[in-house]
Amino acid sequence: MERTAFIFPGQGAQLVGMGADVAAKCQRADDVYRRANDVLGFDLRAACFEGPAEALEATDVQQPAILVTSIALLEALAENCDVAQLASATAGLSLGEYTALYFAKSLTFEDAVTLVRRRGALMQEAADAFPGGMVSLIGADEEKAQALCAQVSQGEAIVPANLNCPGQVVVSGTSDACLRAAEQAEEFGLRAVPLKVAGAFHSPLMQPAADRLGEVLADTKINAPRIPVMSNVTGKPHAGPDEIRELLQKQVTHAVRWQSCVEQLLADGVSRFVEVGPNRVLTGMMRKIDRKATAISISTQESIEKQELAATADTA
Repeated sequence: MERTAFIFPGQGAQLVGMGADVAAKCQRADDVYRRANDVLGFDLRAACFEGPAEALEATDVQQPAILVTSIALLEALAENCDVAQLASATAGLSLGEYTALYFAKSLTFEDAVTLVRRRGALMQEAADAFPGGMVSLIGADEEKAQALCAQVSQGEAIVPANLNCPGQVVVSGTSDACLRAAEQAEEFGLRAVPLKVAGAFHSPLMQPAADRLGEVLADTKINAPRIPVMSNVTGKPHAGPDEIRELLQKQVTHAVRWQSCVEQLLADGVSRFVEVGPNRVLTGMMRKIDRKATAISISTQESIEKQELAATADTA
């Protein structure tokens, strides 16, 4: 039977109104938002459904908002098919790795929501203390991105931060280094697109956040995943709870190797990828990584109603 991986988006996938149509139709989905409100102590449901956009752009709101919306979509999808039986493996981009760990039953709902809220706050604090940015390099591979970073660093931090798909690498570093990267990208045959982000995520500038997140993870119960969960840091499946803690901490300062995660899943026989979360960011990347693989986006109530996933469930 066809092997399926469920994949979950990260920061940047948010949009005002996300999840509202699903929560209106599915009580289980709406309950997810209400449970999150109880955990967080503020109205995340209203932020997702009504905005304003500025509220969702705050890192410590955006991260739980995307995770909770993805989980609400999972609950709505579960009314149509057995999502647990469908998935052979799971993965998520950056923040989405926490959603994948929840899906694989490594994290409880309460712990997943609490962790990403704390992660977002710590990353924002580091961004405020060490201002930086990120630049998407269109047409780049890791080698070209490394070469550009070496040329523009001038002793400042700038590194490849997201290895998303062929022809798309994001670099992250100090504001001045990012500015130089944008200015000099053309010399390497690349097109630079500065990103609207709060800081230099997945770079050494996030070390204070990683250190403090490590303390939080040490106090969080993490179970062995029921299915393989890909690590953004290694591009390989997590081995167990201790490694999950270690790699989630490293993820804050290390490059997200999303293309490697997908290529490993393909090598393991996965041929269908179901993106569950707002927008269609990962579905778009899938087309650049392997156009032969089936990529399905579950982002709205309409998308749930259109899919017949149970008809090709993986029972291997």
